Amino acid sequence: MPRRFSIDIDEPRELGGSNRFANPQEHLLAALNACMMVGYVAQCALRGITLESLEIEIDGEIDLRGFLGINPAVPPGYENLSYIVRIKGSGTKEEFAEIHKAVMATSPNFHNVSRPVDLKPTLVVE
Repeated sequence: MPRRFSIDIDEPRELGGSNRFANPQEHLLAALNACMMVGYVAQCALRGITLESLEIEIDGEIDLRGFLGINPAVPPGYENLSYIVRIKGSGTKEEFAEIHKAVMATSPNFHNVSRPVDLKPTLVVE
């Protein structure tokens, strides 16, 4: 189903941006978190668990020497990401552990970010 919308992207002032909007990496991490959140909500609903609160905090570092091409030995993106899920509701610890496992197994964005994905780029110069 085709959809048309725009997403505002920016960079911090230190990288030549205006710092008005999230940068592409922040959007990537937000998309990962949002996709997993949908999974937690869906899994709780399927199991009849009332969800009171859900927060996902994700952290990673990008070395700008790689992004800016200063040092070709430095990767331009994340080498690793860590995240913490804080969840509260009517489920038991065991139920939430099962839900956590199910989310990691079924989240499209977790899948896309946690393993290599073949990219097939095409350049069209007009």
